[in-house]
Amino acid sequence: MAKRLLIVHSDSTYAQELSYSFEADGYLLFTAKNIKEGLEKIHADKPHMVLLDMAFSDGTGLDFVKKIKEESDIPLIVVSEQGEDLQKVLAFEYGVDDYLVRPFNILELKARMRAIFRRVKSESQKERSELIPLSDFLVNPISHKVLLNNQDLMFTGKEFDIFYILASHEKLIFSRKDLAVDLWGEEYQGDLRTLDVHIRRMREKIEAVDNKTTYIQTKWGEGYYFQKI
Repeated sequence: MAKRLLIVHSDSTYAQELSYSFEADGYLLFTAKNIKEGLEKIHADKPHMVLLDMAFSDGTGLDFVKKIKEESDIPLIVVSEQGEDLQKVLAFEYGVDDYLVRPFNILELKARMRAIFRRVKSESQKERSELIPLSDFLVNPISHKVLLNNQDLMFTGKEFDIFYILASHEKLIFSRKDLAVDLWGEEYQGDLRTLDVHIRRMREKIEAVDNKTTYIQTKWGEGYYFQKI
């Protein structure tokens, strides 16, 4: 299956040049010219890797990296004319996998990409060996990954915690307060409706993969519970 590659770059001419080179290698290409468009493409096209610039009309590459790494572990490589040491250090701290300063040899970029894909494949195989079945899901408590129909649901850390609590206690009803105590401790004084938002987002992610089955149920006036229906 062809690898999906997203190029998020403010220079559309340069992005097109890169696209031609990678299409010749069999990649399926998507491009975006700013952060907003890039985020939309990631959610819609689910690329296997992203190449990105560091300067956009609607923010910086670091803004983009931060938003992406909050919800996924897609490999990110910076390809930019900006190569200041502080910029590169910050990019790696934010979670990029590699950083190349233009101009560079395209063959070097492709070699670095292959190395990252090999590492990701190795990590994926290791994680799969550590997966625990819960109902129709496969769960890795260490990496906080949840798979349904072999697809990563991309749960955030808090979403994973809620899912794991519910799925580990099938049919047991948890009130908002019960969940809040398990998640944040007895001293939590925040708005319990925050949990409703997390639950809604979790349901949306599950339904995007399987819209014929419901797993997280609501017992009106009591709370939430896990049961396949």
